Amino acid sequence: MSTPNDHTAAKGLRGWWQSPPRHGMARLLAPYEYRHLHFFGLTRIVGGGIAAVAGLICLSYSVYGWAAFFLIIGALNLGGGYWELALARSAPTRT
Repeated sequence: MSTPNDHTAAKGLRGWWQSPPRHGMARLLAPYEYRHLHFFGLTRIVGGGIAAVAGLICLSYSVYGWAAFFLIIGALNLGGGYWELALARSAPTRT
């Protein structure tokens, strides 16, 4: 007879989403994103910079609706990237 193994991977979407265990607002991040915070934080910052440049280019051509869109997207990405890098700095070291 087989005995239950407590070390098997959690089943279902809820179990997948809860591994690795995280606290607070970090639960909003997908598990693969949480495991690679530096990479995703830096890509968000780069993407936010590109969006901000696109917004500035739109401003120079007086296309204010698109400029506002790109500048808002850029600001949100820069904020998200900064937050992820702050999470990565405050995370306990892995052993």
